[in-house]
Amino acid sequence: MKLINALDEYSKFFIVGVDNVGSNQMQQIRMSLRGTAEVLMGKNTMMRKVIRGRLDQHPALEKVLPHIVDNIGFVFTKDDLTEVRDKLLANRKPASAKAGALAPLDVFIPAINTGLGPEKTSFFQALNIPTKITRGTIEIMSETQMCKEGDKVGASESTLLGMLNICPFSYGLEVKMVYDNGSLYQPSVLDITDDDIRAKFVEGAAIVTMVALGIGYPTAATVPHMIANAFRNLLAIAVETDYTFKEAAEVKEFLSDPSKFEALIAAAVVVEEEAPVEEAKEEEAAPAKASESEEENSSDEDMGFGLFD
Repeated sequence: MKLINALDEYSKFFIVGVDNVGSNQMQQIRMSLRGTAEVLMGKNTMMRKVIRGRLDQHPALEKVLPHIVDNIGFVFTKDDLTEVRDKLLANRKPASAKAGALAPLDVFIPAINTGLGPEKTSFFQALNIPTKITRGTIEIMSETQMCKEGDKVGASESTLLGMLNICPFSYGLEVKMVYDNGSLYQPSVLDITDDDIRAKFVEGAAIVTMVALGIGYPTAATVPHMIANAFRNLLAIAVETDYTFKEAAEVKEFLSDPSKFEALIAAAVVVEEEAPVEEAKEEEAAPAKASESEEENSSDEDMGFGLFD
């Protein structure tokens, strides 16, 4: 009944994995989500049966059935999915590497002084970790990989990491899939921002524009480029023939008298040189104004009287 009511009340939920999550941690997660989301756990067979019974009212829930496998649960919410996902990630707890457990990530031991005595050297030698004795303690000479992602943690690796007080793993509710108003997608979609969407749209629009230009198909994006290209073609024809129009006449005038190009270049250089000179004059005028204001302030402070008046 809880699942039936939740499916009728909420249109958004997470499918989460709960491997290696203890009862105390689960209670803390429920407390942190209070008022924001509701965590619901149950047997997979019972959850499948309930969802199949609600397909008449919610046919999109059929997409969820293939993902009800292993040790999973639901987190129902009406709030922003990204905020709820962040709260779930914030409740992950560090854990030691237990022997026989699958490593969720690569584990490395840094090059540090372990503080262990020389009698523990055999542990490091068994794992081919280069060490040396420094002031009566074992020092690891270089960073060493202990286990790879997806591999089982060995007894020696687990013992050594425990001796070094290294907790390489962290466990919590892992978001596997997101259900949002009939759509089911990966949690990585929640990391897509408005800027990402805008960038993809601009990239797609640019590709469509290039294709339309290549095949000569007019659109709102390609018409300005088509007109500009046509104008350049007309201008090139006018330059090579006796036909002329207003814009072409100006270009022909410059081509017939190249000295006008030199005049334009000289005028541009003069404008660039005048700009720094004006800025320098303004900078020189600023201290002068400042000194005048200081003199006026000093005269005001004297009130017209000398030192011995």
